[in-house]
Amino acid sequence: MTDARPAIGRRVAALLAIAGLIGALAAISFAVIRGDAWRVPLVLVGVAAAVVGLWYLVSRRGVASLVGALVAVAGLLMFLLVILTADYRGLPFAVAIVLVIICAGAARYALHRDERTLRAGPGPGTPVGRPRHPVLLMNPKSGGGKAERFRLVDECVARGIEPVVLQPGDDLLQLAQDAIARGADVIGMAGGDGSQALVATIAAEHDIPHVCIPAGTRNHFALDIGVDREDVIGALDAFHHGSERRIDLAQVNGRTFVNNASIGLYGKIVQSPEYRDAKLRTVIEMLPDLLGPGATPFDLRFSDPEGAKYEAAQLVLVSNNRYQLDPLGTQGTRGTMDGGTLGVVVVPYGPPLRPLREWTTFRFEIDSGATIDVGLDGEACRLEPPLRFESLPAALRIRTPARRRHPGPRHRNL
Repeated sequence: MTDARPAIGRRVAALLAIAGLIGALAAISFAVIRGDAWRVPLVLVGVAAAVVGLWYLVSRRGVASLVGALVAVAGLLMFLLVILTADYRGLPFAVAIVLVIICAGAARYALHRDERTLRAGPGPGTPVGRPRHPVLLMNPKSGGGKAERFRLVDECVARGIEPVVLQPGDDLLQLAQDAIARGADVIGMAGGDGSQALVATIAAEHDIPHVCIPAGTRNHFALDIGVDREDVIGALDAFHHGSERRIDLAQVNGRTFVNNASIGLYGKIVQSPEYRDAKLRTVIEMLPDLLGPGATPFDLRFSDPEGAKYEAAQLVLVSNNRYQLDPLGTQGTRGTMDGGTLGVVVVPYGPPLRPLREWTTFRFEIDSGATIDVGLDGEACRLEPPLRFESLPAALRIRTPARRRHPGPRHRNL
């Protein structure tokens, strides 16, 4: 049996992080005892002012937004001045800051799963032989034109892989069905996560292996299954030098997703036609209308595992297996792709600083009085309520390169 305990270095780092946190609390307590207690409320006021100011900055327009920015800056300056102008009696605060930094660094090392570790995947899988008729579908526009930049068509032909290039107006689901009808026994997709989900739907339906080529913009799915996102050409090795295992998919109202479905703020923002070409500007322009005083709450009705009922929420994220939300670790990744569960994260409706809720489940349902805007693996869609989510355990045969390698100059993304 494999030892599941972390390496000794990570265990030492975890102990150091705990010791650093205890030391920081002790230093602050000592400062209060020594007579610097007056600094504590000023620090708290500064932090609170910065948080509230930032909230008004993103959720209001015009004068209110400007005032929010000024309050945030003033709060930050108050915090820094109180700490930096402390005399010798403020030494415990300085010690506390140093200990917090040490604690954060040690905790990050102890909990962090770096991308090289993630590329190694959850396990080697089962080695597989060469397919008779491999097919790769590709979106030439995805990821800023990665398929064209890396000459994926030529690379496929050289490897005996049939390339199928998506043209404007083509139905990707139908192209995948047609490829299997022609005899494809392994089917891959070079594109973003939304496209990966569509092809994975057909692969799972016919129980044939799927290959993910990271030719999208962010390629979260590739990261979580252990594919090197920086090695587009090297990912083709999965066809002929691959290993295979089964992973989960998830589904909402009959539509499959590989990563997540986002409802609420992001679900609304992603509907904007301007979002794909100008993401940050679109978010900045839309947030005041979605969060400001005149904003209409998102009509999202659901219950948590304890039976508490929600009538509204700022954001609901339902994921295929649970995301790691540890602020000191690698955020936005999943520790496993075969846990057979959904991850649910809820940001409740209301003012800032309300704690988010998180849990795992096998099924989840959201109701509403109107059509619900959803960001499904980053793609905009509108679904009729109720939204019924379910995990599809071990639904997809995924094939990844058997040999992890460092990409050479011709393989790295440009």
